[in-house]
Amino acid sequence: MSDSTLAEALAVGGWVHIELDLGGVVDKPAFMDRCARALDLPEHFGRNWDALADFLTDLSWAPPARGRLLVVTDWREYAGAEPNDWSIAQEVFAEAADHWKRTASELKVVLALGGAA
Repeated sequence: MSDSTLAEALAVGGWVHIELDLGGVVDKPAFMDRCARALDLPEHFGRNWDALADFLTDLSWAPPARGRLLVVTDWREYAGAEPNDWSIAQEVFAEAADHWKRTASELKVVLALGGAA
């Protein structure tokens, strides 16, 4: 299924498809920049782990949606270059997804095994 087909299918159910492409990312500043762009985070996003966790667990800044599917692509290079930070990123994503579980606006995060579309 292509990204556009996936986005269309999700939109029918009121969900938003977000792709976080980490291709070429090898450090935390670049990771945070990609998150800011992909998630369309507000300008005051602090570009640190606590700020990312805060924005993912308080979506009042985002347009309303039934749910959000965050697909992380091309993550292996970053995971290899910054294994500790990658572990923290996974923890932040998991805690945010858990926070929204069984709510009116879920957040699901998946790691794509292939490269970017």
